[in-house]
Amino acid sequence: MTRPRLLVLAGATATGKTALAVELARALDGELVSADSVALYGRLVIGSARPTDDELQGVAHHLAGTLDLRDAYDAARFLADADAAIAGIAARGRVPIVVGGSGLYQRALVRGLAMGIPSDPTVRDALRARAAEGPATLAAMHRELAAVDPAYAAKIHPTDPIRIVRALEVWTLSGEPLSAHHARHAAEPPRYDARWWCLDVDRDALRPRVVVRTRSMLARGWVDEVRAILADGYEPDLKPLRSVGYAEIVDHLRGALDAAALPEAIVRATMAFAKRQRTWYRGEADVTWITPEHARDASVHDELGQWLRPRHTGDTVTLLHSGPPHHRRDVGMS
Repeated sequence: MTRPRLLVLAGATATGKTALAVELARALDGELVSADSVALYGRLVIGSARPTDDELQGVAHHLAGTLDLRDAYDAARFLADADAAIAGIAARGRVPIVVGGSGLYQRALVRGLAMGIPSDPTVRDALRARAAEGPATLAAMHRELAAVDPAYAAKIHPTDPIRIVRALEVWTLSGEPLSAHHARHAAEPPRYDARWWCLDVDRDALRPRVVVRTRSMLARGWVDEVRAILADGYEPDLKPLRSVGYAEIVDHLRGALDAAALPEAIVRATMAFAKRQRTWYRGEADVTWITPEHARDASVHDELGQWLRPRHTGDTVTLLHSGPPHHRRDVGMS
């Protein structure tokens, strides 16, 4: 069965992905599929910047809010859930738009999961402990990686503990470079034909957006949202509650962070997370970096619409639905 073409809309937190996705969905007769690993949880509403019905303007938003906080979830399960949502969207004759900032989920959806790469939590934990010793040890680990897997070491930043640890784990277990595993996987055809856009917002412009958004979320009752979750018996160390912002609020409610320091702590954590997201997407092949302004250009929408869902009449191609968005107002940041 031929799978539909996709638009994958990615980017760091607070770059305006949801607002743009809603505009594109309205312009292109589309529906959204959430690729936000926090927004998938039903109780995490404010801190995940899950869009309201008013912000969605009637656009369907699949997968968001479908999980319980105790549900085990990973890229493989996301892949199955997203495939089902996309098939339904295509069956309705509409355009699937996958939106979010969880790069691993998006990579799995488009390119599939690389199978057969070994892992061992004991080995990984030992490597993580080494990496946590400090910058000098991490730099030494990067040099060790460069000696056994120069191709992968050259692609990643020497201060990226997640990728360094994973690559050394694979080498330790298999004696084979992670780049070799990736090369085999890259030779396989993609699961979907996708346009992968990543919103490009300068760090200096992003921080004020994060500050405004953090203040707005706190004013809307973010702390009370977390307080209610804990009051219902959910464990504070659940993985979703250790996500950015939620972890700081949990610490605050447990007395480890006072109210005055909370907003700035969330901003710092959010900016650090945004940096990690940018690093991840910079390492992805075939990602087009695009400013929010350019992504809203009518000519860009026309070209995208022709690519996503053409109709052929002789030698001509016509759009099913094209043109600029019905509305250009901002509908929030995510």
